[in-house]
Amino acid sequence: MKKRSFFSVFGGILVSAVIIFLLYYTMLPAINLKSQDFIIFLILSTLIILTVNFITYMKEFLSGLGSRTNVRVRQNPLTGQIQFETEEREPDEVTPRRSLARPLKIGFGFIGILIVLMVIATAIGIPFFNATRYRDLIQMETGDFSADVAEISMNQIPVVDKDTATRLGSRKLGEMTELVSQFEIENNYTQINYNGVPFRVTPLSYADPIKWLYNQKKGLPAYITVNMVTQQTDLVWLENGMKYSPSEYFFRNIYRHIRFLYPTKMFEEVSFEIDDEGTPYWVAPTIQYRIGWWNGKDIDGAILVNAVTGEANYYEKDQVPQWIDQLYDSDLIISQLDDNGLFQNGYINSIFGQKNVRRTTYGYNYLALDDDVYLYTGMSSVTGDQSNIGFVLVNLRTKATKFYAVPGATEASAMASAQGQVQHLKYSATFPLLLNVSDRPTYFISLKDDAGLVKMYAFVDVEQYQIVGTGQTIDEARKNYRTALNLEDVETGGSMDALEKAGTVDAVASVVVSGNTCYYFTLTGSDTVYAAMVTLNENLPFLESGDRISFTYTEDEKPAAVAEITEIKKQ
Repeated sequence: MKKRSFFSVFGGILVSAVIIFLLYYTMLPAINLKSQDFIIFLILSTLIILTVNFITYMKEFLSGLGSRTNVRVRQNPLTGQIQFETEEREPDEVTPRRSLARPLKIGFGFIGILIVLMVIATAIGIPFFNATRYRDLIQMETGDFSADVAEISMNQIPVVDKDTATRLGSRKLGEMTELVSQFEIENNYTQINYNGVPFRVTPLSYADPIKWLYNQKKGLPAYITVNMVTQQTDLVWLENGMKYSPSEYFFRNIYRHIRFLYPTKMFEEVSFEIDDEGTPYWVAPTIQYRIGWWNGKDIDGAILVNAVTGEANYYEKDQVPQWIDQLYDSDLIISQLDDNGLFQNGYINSIFGQKNVRRTTYGYNYLALDDDVYLYTGMSSVTGDQSNIGFVLVNLRTKATKFYAVPGATEASAMASAQGQVQHLKYSATFPLLLNVSDRPTYFISLKDDAGLVKMYAFVDVEQYQIVGTGQTIDEARKNYRTALNLEDVETGGSMDALEKAGTVDAVASVVVSGNTCYYFTLTGSDTVYAAMVTLNENLPFLESGDRISFTYTEDEKPAAVAEITEIKKQ
């Protein structure tokens, strides 16, 4: 068989290169030997090369067989006649076999080496050899709850979880008839602190490829913000649309955009955040492995991409801008906390004896402190499911972690206790938020109806979960909780004094707060704003400027911008 022609060799290389590029374009692995995806990409690329070469060899071999008959011309020397003789020939099968054997042997040998290296790399990182290193992936300090978690005003408590934010966002988009047919909402809803207030933010996305085709030139026109305290939901319009997002195609897809800018960086999911000026960004935390070859996943920095312009910058983790709130993924933190609790006294102890072994409870929530977002979760002994031995707070930007040794009820027990107080209403409880109420660790829980709407609130004592205060407003629930604790008449820092006042209404307005109508008004000759929930008096909807009223209100030692009314009468 003849040697392969130049065009045959070049064609095989070209076809292989195109298929491998399409594979890379789809998989987007980091060109990094510590990336398992890259090793898998190398194996698949090798198989592609072998397959293309095999097909090319076989095509040439079959075309070269031709006829298996040779024709020979002879002239008879005596008569001078020309004679034709035919003979059968055997096809040359040895040459193609030899031509194929060598590249196949090299290719499959290379794949075998990669698989062996993957097995070895995985084996050297297993916990049996590295229990201490898994334990130390996250470092804990002992914290003082009263000192570290300040008591916040009742009008600063976030009442919106992700499910509620999703409903509010969908309702807001539904109001915009010009958008609802073209765009959908990304299920992102990242919790951030925006100018000191807890928000959930998420971008829009293209409804389908056809909608993308019509709108991609201008980009995504807006993103949604949900104030977690007031439930105020806004569609924030952008002067220039977002050109880079997960719903984009080709090179403006945010994952492909980052990969081609930073081909060696390892990253997984991107999250959506906004800076202090409201500029939208995509945050891609970059990965490093601290144990073995690819075990002990941790974060070493972040790639920040301006969602409008596509401008990208890489920051080491200690240089990440202050406005970034969630550098560390919550599931990664939970995994590291579980490893820390499991391997307190080595690998053997984690299986036999289990002395001091603990785990996280089944769930977590977020707490806004000092313009940062903290992950909160309880810690429980592996042998006890009904109580916590304490809880942890983890700064999701710096990974600073503190453990608070406060034995008490698990979050599930607190949720059941809150539901038990209103069992006749069949409300469901949200996962608790940890608060400081009168220097006591307290679970705050929203109670929802079957439609997912928040109807009531509950405060549950962490140490004594049978102590519960519920109410249709946060202030009412807190008052009932303090009464259950016998704290309502005790002078403590941050307690509220009841004051009486009378006057003429100057201006009045209403707004829906926490699912209930709240009336805000001022009195003639005073700049103080007073707030009264509709449940306090059935005549509040008829309150007008010029009406004479008397009421009782509360005022903290540190007065808030709005004074909360506890009782009101119309004179």
